[in-house]
Formats: sequence, structure tokens, C-alpha cells
Amino acid sequence: MQKIVNKINKGLKGAVTIPADKSISHRAVMFASIAKGESVIKNFSKGQDPLSSLNVCKALGVQAEFDNELLIINSTGKLNTPSIALDCGNSGTTMRLMSGILAGQNFNSTLIGDDSLSKRPMKRVIEPLSLMGAEIKSNDFKAPLNIQGKNLHAIDYNSKLASAQVKSCILLAGLNAEGKTSFTEPYISRNHTEIMLKYMGANINIDCKTVTIEKSILEPRTIEICGDISSAAYFIAAGLIVPNAKIILKNVGLNPTRIGILEAAEKMGGSIEILDKKIVSGELVGDLQVSYSNLKACTIEGEIIPRLIDELPVIAVLATQAEGTTIIKDAQDLRNKESDRIKAVVTELKKIGADIVETPDGFIINGKKSLKGGTEVETYHDHRLAMSLYVAGLICEKPLLINGFEWVDISFPEFEKLFNSLSL
Repeated sequence: MQKIVNKINKGLKGAVTIPADKSISHRAVMFASIAKGESVIKNFSKGQDPLSSLNVCKALGVQAEFDNELLIINSTGKLNTPSIALDCGNSGTTMRLMSGILAGQNFNSTLIGDDSLSKRPMKRVIEPLSLMGAEIKSNDFKAPLNIQGKNLHAIDYNSKLASAQVKSCILLAGLNAEGKTSFTEPYISRNHTEIMLKYMGANINIDCKTVTIEKSILEPRTIEICGDISSAAYFIAAGLIVPNAKIILKNVGLNPTRIGILEAAEKMGGSIEILDKKIVSGELVGDLQVSYSNLKACTIEGEIIPRLIDELPVIAVLATQAEGTTIIKDAQDLRNKESDRIKAVVTELKKIGADIVETPDGFIINGKKSLKGGTEVETYHDHRLAMSLYVAGLICEKPLLINGFEWVDISFPEFEKLFNSLSL
């Protein structure tokens, strides 16, 4: 699908409620599926990726049905042998987290995905799971993953990568493992798994960069899911770079391990005000007021990277409008996403007039540059790149034509509708 994006001349005004957090939605349906009894999930994300997790759980015998805005999960606490391969679609979160759950079951299973997911690296979860006694056959450490359920034993795992998906996979395997399983990472990655496991009664201990879990039985809960800051990121960026913009983003998750984009925007001189804060199902939530700002360049590196890894493509768009040279580094894992996001971002932003250079682990962006538009850009089957290019199109001098815009539906089917509500 092609999408033409035109320059916004009157600014962005109004308020939008950000859709449900996808990371939390994945975890809510998975964890409820292994808790005995009825769990109620409020505000479950309808993006294709969380729905992939829901469908996998249903294929494992879990009863799940929607009742208006509620997702009701009923589980015996035990999963059933699947009669089909478990299709994770485009969702790396589904495949990696379910690997941890399935490795310790008393049955065999196979995880598959679409062409894009089948190219993504799974060695990062296969290796530690194997150390726990798991038996997983793969296609050169890529999907499909054939998992033979085994009795698992605990490990103390020191990860070279700060990855919430790897951490979550090992903690979920630790729920079924004998002994205490610990996971240590170089920086603290997003911690939704730890928060929700604790909320559901798991025997879990958090000590800075090390998380330890013991064999646990999860309790069913009512889980209310806040808005996704990764989805809010595109509105934050647009609010900062579209002249005369002033918008309010409601119900945004403000988990400290996820607010790297707010820290980066503040470093760049962006005007963002938190209007309200509260705790919902263990997560910090609030409303954000974002206003057009004169941005300045900065360097983004080190321990902040795991807290904004998914937002770096749209941060690159922000940097094109910041005075000076912005450097983004230590982000080599961007090359292992739905696309090689470093190469893709550089290639497409150059087409519209950005002064951006590819480095092995990030970008160098010279601003402030007027973005020209008047051309076609590609999404590489990558929803985050599609949305980042849409934001860039809002300030391009000429209309921007985005090819493959349908990939936005993977994570944010309401995306364009919400933007249109702010630009009337």
C-alpha cells in the first residue's frame, strides 16, 4: 500500500489517547495463560504482534475471548500439546518469550514465523536455554524452532547483550526450572517481565542488573495495560518538529526502563511536560504535553540505548531538525530488527534531503536541514521505519510517497487516524 504524506501547515493541536503497550500486552496474555484460573486483561493491544501471542496461546489450549474492551483468559495453568506449528507471525517477542515457556513443558512444539521473522537471530535465546537443558533444533539458529520439552535446571547467566527479550525468555524458563535461575545484563533493559511476574506472585528478586527467579506458580490477576510509549514516540517527535504544534498524549506508560526517548528529547531541548502520574497494575503511567521546540544536537550512547532502541529511527528524524551534529552509537542491534534499521534509516532519510551517515553501530546526523520530500521511500517491511518516515513527511516541502505503509498495522493500526485527529 502506498501512502502520500503532506506537509502540515497549521500545526498539530488537541489530545489523543495512546493505544495499549505491545510489550505489556504480549506478557499479559502469556503469563495469564500459565496461571491457573481466570485473568482479565483491560486494554489489550489489537496490533498484529500481540494478536500473534494470543493466537499461539489459544493453540496451546488456553481459552480466551474478548468482551468489549476486556480480554478474558481462562487457563488450567498447564498448556496442551499443540496440534499445529505455532505461528508467531512477524513477532520476535512472541517467538523468543514463548521459547522460554515451551522449553520446560512435557511436550514438543514448533515455532514458525513469516519471512522477516525467519531471518532474525534466535541464537541469543537458544544458547542459554540449551545451558538449562533445553533441546531446540533450528535452521542455523533461525526459525523454525523445534522445541523438545525437557526438565530444566537453573543457571546463572551473564548476558553480553542488554535485551528484555532474552532476559524474559530465561526468566520464563526459570519458572519451570529446578533451583534459582539468575540473569545479569550489562545495562538494565525494559523490565515489564519482572514487574508483571512479581504482580502475579512469582518468587523473583531484582538486584540492580541481576534478576533471580525460582520455580513459581503464577496467580491469575486483573491486568490493566497502559499506553505504549513506543507508539507515543511518533507523536512526541511530530509535536517537537512541526511548527506551532501543542498536543497532549494521554495514558502513556512511563516505566523508567522505557523513557529513553523522553531523556533524549530533553537533552535536545524539547518541551515535554508530564501532567499526571499514577501506578496501574505495577506500571508508572502519565499524560504528556508536547510543544514545538528549537532542538539542539546531542550524543546518544551507552546505557540509554536499551531504553530507546525501538525509537531510534524516529529519533534520527528528530535529529535532522536539531542544530549541530547528533551522534547515535552503541546501537548495533538495530541491524537485527525487522530490517537492518541503520542502513534503512540512512538510505531513506538521504532520499528526502537529510545529511546522515551510516556507522557500524549507529548514525551521524548533521542538522538543521530542510527535508525536501517529492520522492518515494521504502519501508523494508518494517513498521517503525514506516511510521518514522510518516513523521518526516509532515515537515517535507513536497509530498512524500511511502511504499509498503501497510506494515504500520503490525503494531499500530490506529496510527493515521490519530494523527488526522490532531491536524484538522
